[in-house]
Amino acid sequence: MAGKGPSRRPEQVAEAVRTALAEALVRGEVRDPRVPMVTVSSVDVTRDLAHATIRVVPHGSEEERAAALEGLRSAAGFLRRIVAHTLTTRTVPELHVEL
Repeated sequence: MAGKGPSRRPEQVAEAVRTALAEALVRGEVRDPRVPMVTVSSVDVTRDLAHATIRVVPHGSEEERAAALEGLRSAAGFLRRIVAHTLTTRTVPELHVEL
């Protein structure tokens, strides 16, 4: 089995996480008033599928962006539960939100 190439699994999990989060945000499942319109631009998952870095683009002024980022960080556990329902992996990545 030597020479096995890099796995595509992190990319597949990242796309599934991005889709699940985008749908949850569009449906308004995050009820925090600090999180208005937010675009999930990309998701990077580590090779061991333990951590996912979510890059978002909040709309609005600079203060609204900071508040939206703080709201998403506080809702990370709730968002992780939403992601857990869509993934078929044994573990669910810990979510880290950044601009």
